[in-house]
Amino acid sequence: MTARQRWLLRTAWLLTGDVHTAEDLVQTTLAKLYLAWDRVSARGVDAYARKILFNEHATMWRRTWRHREVVTDDLTGHEVPVRDEEYDGTRTALWEAVRGLAPRQRAVIVLRYYEQLSEAETAEALGISLGTVKSQANRAVATLRARLGDRTDLVDWEEE
Repeated sequence: MTARQRWLLRTAWLLTGDVHTAEDLVQTTLAKLYLAWDRVSARGVDAYARKILFNEHATMWRRTWRHREVVTDDLTGHEVPVRDEEYDGTRTALWEAVRGLAPRQRAVIVLRYYEQLSEAETAEALGISLGTVKSQANRAVATLRARLGDRTDLVDWEEE
């Protein structure tokens, strides 16, 4: 759990766009992983944890009664978990635009391009059809292109 917590937190932050919500999501994921530890299959712990994380995230944005609390003063000193040695900060505008996508589109983009899963793996992780993954990715990329325009610092980021 300790070895994967930062990875899960980065992914959760990319999905939610809020460090506090991401922490809640990771804690729920780790608790459910612990409870299902004896059922973790040959797929491995990472795949099982990823599935739980995305299912919990989907459950969060499917709730019609949910309301979002926004922290106005972050006195906790939390850093954005995506800022790590493997993230050089040049893509801030891109991730800001990704965080502005609809939840399902954001989940597809994070899985396809950040986690580098195939379309089939993305569909399985989110519990949606392959066609839905393709259409959501297409719409999300079109939205990102419209929002980002012709940014020269993002020129090497393309749809696969």
